[in-house]
Amino acid sequence: METQNRSVNWHDFPLYVLPRLVIFNVRVTFPNQGPAGLFAERFSPCRSEQKRRSSCRVGRPVENGYQARVSDSKVFPLQVRAAKEVILSGGSINSPRLLMLSGIGDADDLQKLDIPVIQHLPGVGQNLQDHLEVHVQQACTQPVTLYSALQPHRMAMIGVRWFITRTGLGATNHMEAGGFIRSRPGVEHPDIQYHFFPSAVYDLGRVTSEQHAYQAQVGPMRPTSRGYLKLKSADPHAHPLLDPNYLSTHQDVLEMRLSIKHTREILAQKAFDTFRGAEIGPGHSVQSDKDIDAYVRQHSKCGYHPSCTCKMGAEGDKMAVVDAETRVFGVENLRVVDASIMPSIVSGNLNAPTIMLSEKAADIIKGEPPLSKSTAPVYQPETLDTQR
Repeated sequence: METQNRSVNWHDFPLYVLPRLVIFNVRVTFPNQGPAGLFAERFSPCRSEQKRRSSCRVGRPVENGYQARVSDSKVFPLQVRAAKEVILSGGSINSPRLLMLSGIGDADDLQKLDIPVIQHLPGVGQNLQDHLEVHVQQACTQPVTLYSALQPHRMAMIGVRWFITRTGLGATNHMEAGGFIRSRPGVEHPDIQYHFFPSAVYDLGRVTSEQHAYQAQVGPMRPTSRGYLKLKSADPHAHPLLDPNYLSTHQDVLEMRLSIKHTREILAQKAFDTFRGAEIGPGHSVQSDKDIDAYVRQHSKCGYHPSCTCKMGAEGDKMAVVDAETRVFGVENLRVVDASIMPSIVSGNLNAPTIMLSEKAADIIKGEPPLSKSTAPVYQPETLDTQR
């Protein structure tokens, strides 16, 4: 449920980037445009200094290799030249955003913004998928939750202890229990995910509980709703327009409803008898399907798993953006490598699958042979058709 190394949050930067900063041909820049994105300037069209009349596309040859234009400043744009290829890894929001700013996307949308069209790819920014989740919260009758740790003096002591010893409550994100279940009998794979948290939080953790409580964060893993993102303007510093289109299909509404019902069933088990207080949310009054659906629409939260906006697909797929080797269709020497190229969202958190995807892409780019096939047995319960 968490990625840690020696009680420290562990992620891609210390694992992949820091060890390579000692290599003289590696340079890392940190953009200062804040939430505008990883890159504040578009890729192209760009022009060779020696051949100003011959414009070059993203990744097209220029005098000294292949060129992309990025920037961490409105005043001092950074010119980047690559000897072979440009690899875009901006994430599922910024990768399609940069492609569209560069003239790669739906031609009609780009022309409305007076962006020169380099390649008509209507799938750029489409197919947006995410995990939606809802919290089922219960008061706790025993003083065993994180509420006791939220007093200012306790928080200070927790921070000091972690800083000195890397132990204690500061050494974990407390998402230490969870699991996957099937929403109904006959479903082939688990389609609902749980995270259990020993406190009740609101507004994505910005507001904490005022009492001892605990909660289960739950939601479907394979949503069928599809959203999109588009450019609001040709200004590279403007936020894109986002419509995740959550709960737009009957299946997604049903699975969110079942998520709450199954969670209530779990929290009603005997093991919780010593700790179970009143249900805080949705609350005892929310019982009918109609009321549960209304609660979900009002209180469900983004799972921070945007993906699939530059999906990988076959050449005949009009909505595909990259091929099986992560190359952008119709544009030379440009690849996209991040969670945006997933055709459909995975059944779980995106961190490990995205790292796996990137490792595979690195092997493809370097021309290394694929690993030998490994077939692992898949557990099939005898009660698949009759029980969850």
